[in-house]
Amino acid sequence: MIRLVDVHKAFGAKQVLRGFSLDVRDGETSAIVGPSGVGKSVLLKHVAGLLRPDSGSVFVDSQSVPDLDIGELNRLRRRVGYVFQFAALFDSMTVARNVGMGLRRIPGWDGKRIAGRVEECLALVDLEGMGARYPSQLSGGQRKRAGLARAIAPSPKFLLYDEPTTGLDPVTTAVIDRLILRMSDELGVTALVVTHDMTSAYRVADRITLLHDGRARFTGTPSEIRAAGDRVLRGFVEGDPDLFFASGSDDEMTHEGGGYQNGA
Repeated sequence: MIRLVDVHKAFGAKQVLRGFSLDVRDGETSAIVGPSGVGKSVLLKHVAGLLRPDSGSVFVDSQSVPDLDIGELNRLRRRVGYVFQFAALFDSMTVARNVGMGLRRIPGWDGKRIAGRVEECLALVDLEGMGARYPSQLSGGQRKRAGLARAIAPSPKFLLYDEPTTGLDPVTTAVIDRLILRMSDELGVTALVVTHDMTSAYRVADRITLLHDGRARFTGTPSEIRAAGDRVLRGFVEGDPDLFFASGSDDEMTHEGGGYQNGA
């Protein structure tokens, strides 16, 4: 399980997270949605131990991530795959070398074993035979898939996706969404996806959380999201700024599965 409890984070005078809480159950794919710049990627970096909260708690598999030493954190990161927003591939390395990066750091893995695992991962993301290419020779969707192959290479228990469909056309977006579902179905991973694309969130997520004003404004299944009457949620889903930015008496409330809880 991934658990964030009352997480606060500021960068200078800018308060990004104001008491965000969320549980991602084992085997679940959970999506965090919201406009650009609200702190979705900041949340992912807390789960991966790339950022520490100013206050609050972050747990992965019952381990308190901010309290881990560097050795413990490195061991945890082998179980947490991170799919970067723009793939973050090294242009000077072949696709195969990019995918095998994490494997070369695992004690006891020789070149033959690494090469075999790389081919397995490329096959899982439908990039068979492309290991000798360089990132510049791939399309945008193929680079995203190569980034996913790198993330799954060490056989992680958890996958973190940072805006996996940004910059892609609708057809390629659907391909990536199917791969996210495949990772869940075939590998059994627990996944946390941050996105501003509601179509994608509806496709891949068991539960969806709206991040608003640094808190979890609403959490529910896709069906609950579609049926919800929350003004801010409806404004985001429908792209209606008059709803999304309107003020009202329930601004400090969070919604869980259609119910109301006091916001932290």
